Amino acid sequence: MKYLIKNGRCIDPANNLDAVADLLLSDGKIENIGKKIPSPKGAQTIDAQGMIVAPGFVDMHVHLRTPGREDVETLESGSRAALKGGYTSVLMMPNTDPAVDTPEMARGLKEQAHKESVVHAYVSGAVTKGRQGAQLTDIAGLKAAGALAVTDDGCCVADDGIFRKALRESARAGLLLIDHCEDSKISGKGVMNESFMSTKLGMRGMPRQAEYEMVRRDIEYARGLDALVHIAHVSCKESCDLIRKAKKAGVRVTAEAAPHHFTLTDEACANYDTRTKMNPPLRADYDVKAIKEALADGTLDAIATDHAPHGLHDKYVEFDAASFGVIGLETALSISVMELVNKGVLDWPRLIELLSSAPAKILGIPAGTLSKGAPADVTVLDPKAELLYTAEEVASRSKNSPFIDWKLTGLAMEVFVSGKRLVSGGQLV
Repeated sequence: MKYLIKNGRCIDPANNLDAVADLLLSDGKIENIGKKIPSPKGAQTIDAQGMIVAPGFVDMHVHLRTPGREDVETLESGSRAALKGGYTSVLMMPNTDPAVDTPEMARGLKEQAHKESVVHAYVSGAVTKGRQGAQLTDIAGLKAAGALAVTDDGCCVADDGIFRKALRESARAGLLLIDHCEDSKISGKGVMNESFMSTKLGMRGMPRQAEYEMVRRDIEYARGLDALVHIAHVSCKESCDLIRKAKKAGVRVTAEAAPHHFTLTDEACANYDTRTKMNPPLRADYDVKAIKEALADGTLDAIATDHAPHGLHDKYVEFDAASFGVIGLETALSISVMELVNKGVLDWPRLIELLSSAPAKILGIPAGTLSKGAPADVTVLDPKAELLYTAEEVASRSKNSPFIDWKLTGLAMEVFVSGKRLVSGGQLV
């Protein structure tokens, strides 16, 4: 099937393109991009006037819960949630049950995702066996099995010697190492940010030092080995400052931020709503400001959702007992538009870069561009479209979003994956 997307504002940061143009999709590829492309015979025309035509979004940090927790998310349901948010590629974290810690598991999950996911779902493997932090996995074998990255996400690789060895081995294998920076000796059994609010609510706090001291450690090892490390879900100002300084010094470090961390503060926990319980936790006003500044100046390289589905029995309990994590695939675009573009923090090309070309480049996948001959992974978004995001609107199997009942602005209206139109008029096909 051929599709001609006409009159849209085409933004392709990979090619420094920002212009009103037409885009022709054919046989799963981008056949042409330019002014007033004639409609080929049999092509379906889509008028994108007033809309933005962008490379399909790439989320380099999602939890699709397969294998082991298909009761809260499946490859099919999670990928449909991704589509609804404008995502065409996602990287699955390996903290499943059991963990994806062998080449055989990585290969099997890759094959299953190819059959069940409606977006490109890429595999990451664990750094240590069982994500226990004690023994390295077969990192080269995971690479050969198709993994794009290694991470113990949900846990930090706390042992310095093991982390250093993992960084060296992943560099040799050509795999990205993603670290969840948290010193559990500092964060302990905390359940929210350590602050006046945690004291007021009578809840155990998680000091910010638990994050930024590990960020500092990771940067120093990356510097010493001249290896690349990626910092997951940055939440506090000190981490941003360390990453900014390291980049200026030539250290090979990249980093991401999640929409909830540049939108909400720990004041959102005031009513003990477990949909605001996440790790790293919501921080202070000045942390939100710092993350926005870091996204604007290039300190942070990507926006990633850390989409973490949980069931009712995981979340509808006392705050102390509730699981960490929130869903985010369906709301990331809107929250980013509302908090970053509409408030003048970023322009549109920078937001599209953070959502598409930058994470694609970090992962080394064929995505994030509108170049001729590239895969026809395309998102057409309406920057002014509005939606009341209710539990009934959620495509994920789980409903644990802190943005339920928010009025969202900026929606994915058309989404193409390998040239297939899977979202039309803002609705899943």
